[in-house]
Amino acid sequence: MELQGAQEPFDIEIGNFIYSVFPEEKDVYLVFKEGKEYVKIVKDTDTSWLKLNPETELPMFGMDEEVNLIGQQIDEELKG
Repeated sequence: MELQGAQEPFDIEIGNFIYSVFPEEKDVYLVFKEGKEYVKIVKDTDTSWLKLNPETELPMFGMDEEVNLIGQQIDEELKG
C-alpha cells in the first residue's frame, strides 16, 4: 500500500456543527469547531480516538464521545 501525499483539509458535519479538519502527521488531526481551533486528536485504535493535550501534545486517555464521533467521521471521509 502506498503512502498518500499531504492530505487537504476538509469539513465534516455532526449534528448542528461544522468541523474543519486539518490533517497533520499520520493519524493526527487539528479540528476547528465553528471557525475556532477546538481540539487536536489522534487515532488510537480502529474505533477509538484520543484528544491530545494542548500544551504537551500527549494523548489524554479517557472516553470522549465527541472526539470519537469526530474520529469516526474523519474515517468515513477518508474512505470516501
